[in-house]
Amino acid sequence: MPTWMKMNLSNSASPIMEQLIFFNDYTMITITSITAIVMFMMFTITKNKFSNRILLENQLTETLWTIMPAVSLIFIAIPSLKILYIMEEIINPSITIKAIGHQWYWSYEYSDKSKKTDFESYMISNKETETQMFRLLEVDNRIKIPFLTQTRMIISSSDVIHSWTVPSVGVKMDAVPGRLNQISFTMKKPGLFFGQCSEICGTNHSFMPITLESVNLKNFIEWKKNN
Repeated sequence: MPTWMKMNLSNSASPIMEQLIFFNDYTMITITSITAIVMFMMFTITKNKFSNRILLENQLTETLWTIMPAVSLIFIAIPSLKILYIMEEIINPSITIKAIGHQWYWSYEYSDKSKKTDFESYMISNKETETQMFRLLEVDNRIKIPFLTQTRMIISSSDVIHSWTVPSVGVKMDAVPGRLNQISFTMKKPGLFFGQCSEICGTNHSFMPITLESVNLKNFIEWKKNN
C-alpha cells in the first residue's frame, strides 16, 4: 500500500514484478555510477584552469566518450528486452478473465472450463466503507484469482481508453475500444492487491479502482460454484 515518504516500489506479488524491481535497482546503480564518474571528471577539470589550455584535438578521448555510453546502453537494454519478452509471453493459461472498462467502473467475465461468471465492480463509497477497508480502493465485487496459477487477462473498453493496472503484480495494460489486449501473470502468494485505472478517462477517472483477491485453488473453485 502507498505510504507517506515511500520512495521504493510496491512489494512484488508475481515473478514479473520481481524482475521489474531487480531491473529498477540494477538501472539505478548504473545511472548513479555514471553520474558519479561524470561529476568527478567535471570537478577534476574545473579545478585546474590550465590543464586543457592548448588542447585542440584528442582522438582517444573522443573514441572513449563515444564507446563508453554505447556500452552502458547495451548493459541496460539487454535485461530490459528480457523483461519485455517475459511480459508478452503467454504460457498455457489455466484461467482467462475478460476485463472491460466503462465510465466509470470495471466489468469482468470468467467464461472458460466451467459455467460463465460475469459481474460488475464498483467502488464502495466513503459512507459504506468499513473501518478495516481502504478508502477509494475497495470495490463491491472483487476479482478472485488462484495463486500459483497462470492467469490471462483479456482487456477491452466499451467507451473510451482505460488502463487496467495493478502495481504489485507488475501489470499495466490499456483498455482500448474495439480492441482486445492481453497480458499473462502468476500470483505467487495469497492476499489483497489494489490498482486503479491509469489512463485519464473522464470526470470520475480516479473512482474506478481494481481489487484483486488471490486465494488458494480450493476456495476459488468453491467461489466459482456459488457465482
